[in-house]
Amino acid sequence: MADPAKLRRDAGVIGILNVCLGSTIGSGWLFGALHAAVQAGPWSVFSWIIGAVAILFLAFVFAELATMFPNSGGLVHMTHVSHGDLAGRIWAWILFLASVSVPPVEVSAVLAYANNYLPGLIDPHTGLMTHAGTALAALLLAAVVALNFLAVRWVIAINSAATWWKLVIPIATIVVLMACSFHPQNMLAHIHSTPVSGVFTAVATAGVVFSFFGFQQAIALAGETRNPGRNVPIALISSVLIGMLIYVGLQISFITALQPRDVSGGWGNLHFAGMFGPLAAIAVSVGAFWWAVLLYVDALISPLGTAFIYVTASPRIIMAAGEMGSAPKYVTRLSRQGVPWVGLLVTYVVGVLFFFPFPSWQKLVSAVSLTAVLSFSIGPVILLRLRASLPQAARPFRLRAAGMLSTVAFIVSNWIIYWTGYAIASWMLGAVLAYIVAYLSWGTVVRRRTLAELGWRHAWWIPPYLAGMWLISYLGPAGLMGGTGVFGFFTGMWIVAGFSLMVLWVALRAGQSSDAAQSCADFVRALASSGVETRMDPMELEAP
Repeated sequence: MADPAKLRRDAGVIGILNVCLGSTIGSGWLFGALHAAVQAGPWSVFSWIIGAVAILFLAFVFAELATMFPNSGGLVHMTHVSHGDLAGRIWAWILFLASVSVPPVEVSAVLAYANNYLPGLIDPHTGLMTHAGTALAALLLAAVVALNFLAVRWVIAINSAATWWKLVIPIATIVVLMACSFHPQNMLAHIHSTPVSGVFTAVATAGVVFSFFGFQQAIALAGETRNPGRNVPIALISSVLIGMLIYVGLQISFITALQPRDVSGGWGNLHFAGMFGPLAAIAVSVGAFWWAVLLYVDALISPLGTAFIYVTASPRIIMAAGEMGSAPKYVTRLSRQGVPWVGLLVTYVVGVLFFFPFPSWQKLVSAVSLTAVLSFSIGPVILLRLRASLPQAARPFRLRAAGMLSTVAFIVSNWIIYWTGYAIASWMLGAVLAYIVAYLSWGTVVRRRTLAELGWRHAWWIPPYLAGMWLISYLGPAGLMGGTGVFGFFTGMWIVAGFSLMVLWVALRAGQSSDAAQSCADFVRALASSGVETRMDPMELEAP
């Protein structure tokens, strides 16, 4: 983000909306309909509605926070303000994992469609990337990162120009599929072949909630509009609702375009030729060869365009962590062109590592969805804590009914984590817990600081929160969710809701004092105003 002290606050509601929609239409539209239909059948239409509503709750929370802290990587800064250094470091790590894992998802989408004309990239039996596919994925990701090194301005210009393309193609696909093959009876076919829980698990694992993460762009631009109290909410609501209408339309057109014989064995056994590139495969099967060619082209443009955006954003989060002392200071270094080159290298290396435990689009999407929602889950906690500790702080946008909406947002966030299932939760929650243990060990043994000096008093609730979510996932439903089956799906949802209320209550009482929060907020604002990195250790801002 530009220097706020010199910021031209001329981003209008249409400009913010375009950026949101450009980020929303990535790889999700190419695969989401297939994976949602397999899990929930015709009921998958409701999965998109549930996902959109869940994101709206989170988006409104961040609308207030983002206008308070219009910094690049602002979530890192605001966590430091509300809950101190240790919580800020933990959430910097979570936010980094959430951001750096998106480009690999988009690259894997390109490979899945490319496998139809370059066979051998995806194993036809498992749907996982082969060794050749993994190698090509690493090269594609390297190309995306290299363009951010050499031509950042061109990348931004190309992505802006591609927004209309990315909107028109999905809408036109709905029309083409319905015009060429329309079997409305599919909307009632085998509706009992998938469990009701599939409507919810699809939100987390079929790319549904992942597809709506473009709302973040409205939050990022909150500091660049003259009237954020008006423009940001309009852009947020409009982008999510427009995205929902497009995705619901795609889901219906996908289901009705299938031949009835394709679903004769039930939705869980859905199978047709070319499933690794589902929309293009259906276009071919119904005789729209010309449209299939266009879809193969879009399978390059849409995912890689979204990958460009996130490769550009990830280093800014790494820089914010460096500015706040949550990462080494050298990650804030810029090239002569103003590119955070250290952050780009880290983004590439960690991004490639994601291909190994999650070697397919759906596995990557599940991991990204959990991590991203976990990174957002701190938002309701921060908002309510800052309402108590900094009641007089300027809020260009003030959320009404903040207590109720924030509580619902926190519960819904944890539901999505639960819906992801134990296999993914054990990986991602384990990675965060491992970071906490490693950092505390390093801080107490190497730096010889006490737990109090490290900020334990304000962050002690985080390990029990993560461990509790891990345990609920472990004891949850077996089968696709991978738990031990101690309790059923909906019982688990009630347990998650009650656990969320307990965590929220404790987290709000663990926040920093008003004086410490104000000192840290002043530091963050000074950071934004100066536009330069700082060498100050934010732990020195902690109140004694």
